[in-house]
Amino acid sequence: MTTNMGSLDRILRLVVGIALVLFALFGSSDIAWKWVGWIGVVPIVTAAIGWCPAYTILGIKTCKSA
Repeated sequence: MTTNMGSLDRILRLVVGIALVLFALFGSSDIAWKWVGWIGVVPIVTAAIGWCPAYTILGIKTCKSA
């Protein structure tokens, strides 16, 4: 499994993922679809490992070539 995500991509995924998880944890209890925030775990994990399975399938690579 080689890295296919660049630094900016990883930072953006991490920020969005954390925001979604925080929404799930601390969002208003009146919101019935608050569970959607737990989808934020996926971008956090992909940012942490630097590899996105969807990028592999689609042939996308945002990191610099060695």
